[in-house]
Amino acid sequence: MLKPAGPVPAGFVPAREGPVLPRAFLRIGPASLARHQLSLALMMDCQRIVCIAPEMSPDLVQLQADSERAGARFHLVGGAHGLAALVTAADEIVVIADGLLVPIEQAANLLEGPHSVLVQPVESGLAAGFERIDLNHASAGLMRIPGRLVDRLHELPADCEVESALTRIALQAGVPQRPLPPEAMYGLRWQLVGNEAEAHAAEAGWIAVQLEHHGPATPAAGLARLAVRRFGPAILHAGRGGNALAMGAAASLALSIGLAWPGYIIAALVFWAWAWIVRRAATLLLAVERESFAQGSGKWSRETIFGFVHDAALVAILTKNGIPWPGADLWDCLFGALILAGLLRLAPRLLPETLSAWLTDRLLLGLLLAFLAGSGLLVPGIQGIAAAILLLALVWPTVSFRLTSV
Repeated sequence: MLKPAGPVPAGFVPAREGPVLPRAFLRIGPASLARHQLSLALMMDCQRIVCIAPEMSPDLVQLQADSERAGARFHLVGGAHGLAALVTAADEIVVIADGLLVPIEQAANLLEGPHSVLVQPVESGLAAGFERIDLNHASAGLMRIPGRLVDRLHELPADCEVESALTRIALQAGVPQRPLPPEAMYGLRWQLVGNEAEAHAAEAGWIAVQLEHHGPATPAAGLARLAVRRFGPAILHAGRGGNALAMGAAASLALSIGLAWPGYIIAALVFWAWAWIVRRAATLLLAVERESFAQGSGKWSRETIFGFVHDAALVAILTKNGIPWPGADLWDCLFGALILAGLLRLAPRLLPETLSAWLTDRLLLGLLLAFLAGSGLLVPGIQGIAAAILLLALVWPTVSFRLTSV
């Protein structure tokens, strides 16, 4: 994380009013572009947030509230001279182009270290709407420069384009260029959004980028990702987000237990598996929201708690409905269910990620158990699944060692 050098490190410069809607307040997922940029500024430990706009608006009032809630001071200035009056030579300033949408953590990492102006190849940059800065490079819309350079804005007209002017001032002063890495330019990771149509097109791609690194593509994970890509934007725009889906997952889980109690075991297991898919989708949406607002997840997240509750529900369902098996009593059913649930929790620690993810995919497990229950083989099925997971956990280290040796 960037540690500011000056006593009052600067903030960012979005928001110039347009004829219809300022591009800074176009919505991407759960937040406006300006809120995404504020998250980047806060991640970089900026203590003052400077916004260039002609006048205060309700959106800016909300942005100010978010800034001050996070401990940063908020300033609204009308143009270049107002910004120059706020910044001192001892400050650092992070400049973010109006309409820039970037992965927050990646952008913060790129600006670590010495002052720099981020650039990209001129062909791709111009095609994406960025400004050319020399023969071979276009701006990338983001830079970190010493505050002393901002004073030179006094030499320019008050209505000059601040981000463009500061880019050229920084380069003339010898601030080094830093090219974007190829992975930053791939797909829709680093882009300028100029209007509502572009925001709508960017949103789906931006959400897809956030879903790339959330575990192996098991059936449950695949269905959850598909649902988020299809319905995620509408849910986020409605203001409910991942919390609404989390409540749906809890309701599905409660319904599964309610169905299990009178003996509707197949329906109970199907709803138990469905609750897992809904919860996975909720987790993905919450991850998208955390990326937008640069929020971390605690060690004991709601997903972790739901996982334990979900497995406890499985123990209750299997224990209640395993007794009809000839010769089985309550303890037999409870013991088998507990062993299975325990192995589901241990498998990720004992087996490779992809293998354990498939073995412990609750969608596959729920449907398999529902089939076994319908066939009258629930108790031996529980025992067989538990034995298979245990056997793989015991054998895999030896097999893996031999494969590595070969």
